[in-house]
Amino acid sequence: MTQTPGIGHNSRQDLDGYASRLVRWRTARADLIGKAMPIEVVRMRVRQANALGLSYKTYAGVRAASGRDIVALLFSSNALGMIRRAEVEAARAAKLADVAAVRGVLVHPPLAATAPDPLDWAEDAPRFDERWSVMRDRLRTALVRHAVPADGVLMIGETSFEASWCAAARAAGYVRGEVYFGSPE
Repeated sequence: MTQTPGIGHNSRQDLDGYASRLVRWRTARADLIGKAMPIEVVRMRVRQANALGLSYKTYAGVRAASGRDIVALLFSSNALGMIRRAEVEAARAAKLADVAAVRGVLVHPPLAATAPDPLDWAEDAPRFDERWSVMRDRLRTALVRHAVPADGVLMIGETSFEASWCAAARAAGYVRGEVYFGSPE
C-alpha cells in the first residue's frame, strides 16, 4: 500500500528539477569559459588580491568558498596588535593604509570601540559570555549598520573564539592575523 507523503515532503520532484538545472548550468558555463580560466580573469583576481593585501592563494580560496568577491576586511583588535592601547601597530597600520576595501575592527574590552587610523569603523567585539544568538545578532547588526554584505567580509583574528565570529556573521571566510600580516619577526 502506497502512502501519500505528508506536509513538507517534496516527493523528490524539486530535487530532480534542481539536479537537471545544475547539470545544464555547469554545461553552459563550461561551454562559455572552457576548462581553463581566461588569463585576463586570473590577472584581474591577482590585482584584486594584491589590493586587499592577500596572497592570491588565500584570496582565491575565500572567493571559491563564498562565491563572491571580498569587499571588506573585519579585524579583531587582537589581530591588529591593539592589546594595551587603541592604536594599530605601526607595521600593520602601514599595510592597511594601502588596502582597497572597507576596513573595520571588533574591539575587545576594556578598549573603547573607536576606529584608529587607518580603519573605517569600529564596534564592540562579542563577549565570551554571550549566547550564540546574541553574538550573531550583534555581528550582523554591525555589518548592516556599516552597509557591508556579510558574505563579502573576510574576518581576520587570532583566536578560535574570534574564528567562531565568521560562522555567526555568515562571513566569507576567516584568516589568522599571522597569515594576513605575515609571521611575527
